[in-house]
Amino acid sequence: MPPASWQTLAIERHGAVARIVMQRPEVHNAFDARLIAELTAALGELDRDASVRAVVLTGAGSTFSAGADLNWMRDMARASEDENREDSLRLANLMRTLSFLSKPTVARVNGSAYGGGVGLIACCDIAIGIEGAKFSLSEVKLGLVPAVISPYVIAAIGQRQARRMFLTAEVFFSDEALRIGLLHRCVAGDQLDEAVDRCLHWLGKGGPIAQHEAKQLALRLSGMNPELAEQVDRDNANLIARLRVSAEGQEGLSAFLDKCRPSWSSGA
Repeated sequence: MPPASWQTLAIERHGAVARIVMQRPEVHNAFDARLIAELTAALGELDRDASVRAVVLTGAGSTFSAGADLNWMRDMARASEDENREDSLRLANLMRTLSFLSKPTVARVNGSAYGGGVGLIACCDIAIGIEGAKFSLSEVKLGLVPAVISPYVIAAIGQRQARRMFLTAEVFFSDEALRIGLLHRCVAGDQLDEAVDRCLHWLGKGGPIAQHEAKQLALRLSGMNPELAEQVDRDNANLIARLRVSAEGQEGLSAFLDKCRPSWSSGA
């Protein structure tokens, strides 16, 4: 997919570093089908480019990513279970592509992240965010679960913290994200670029083949490999597709889109 055709991304090159910027600030860089397709394609191209040593992922504006786009969610609420399964597999392919990219990846978390946005952060090797950013895995409020992103979030923050965040759907701030392992560093907003550049400085000192092997070593020893991940993705796509068309999922999605509470909600 040539750069001229990208509508949701900008790719900036600084020597051996490629920066991908999600360019939908008017909707807080929320996911839709085009963003998912373009981000997957861009990552694939950069992975194949031998001149790229590291990839930085960030968002335009004041938000990293708000997760699912409202119009995309509306379409999925009306879609069949099979259509929802295929949609989920496309998102799963994006997360898997990012997680297993052969080069070091850095999430430049310039603001808040929700749902799939948290998934993108968890898929990156290194995550540096700003103070005051908010995070949430809010799917259960909609009668859904964070199925597609769950392997990467659990790998980042551990099963114990994931059980809490998956169940409560609470909003937490960057200091908590740092404590539980979603972020590696938390800095003031005006220090974000300096912190990312410092990280890239250290990455630039490593051998590219050794870094690739080191990343694969960490993934392999934690039980993650592309083949297993693909099977898990299929199972999770089946799960989220089933929940989206269930009575509870339909009520939760409708309530969210109509800005009202579902029947099970007991408070704000």
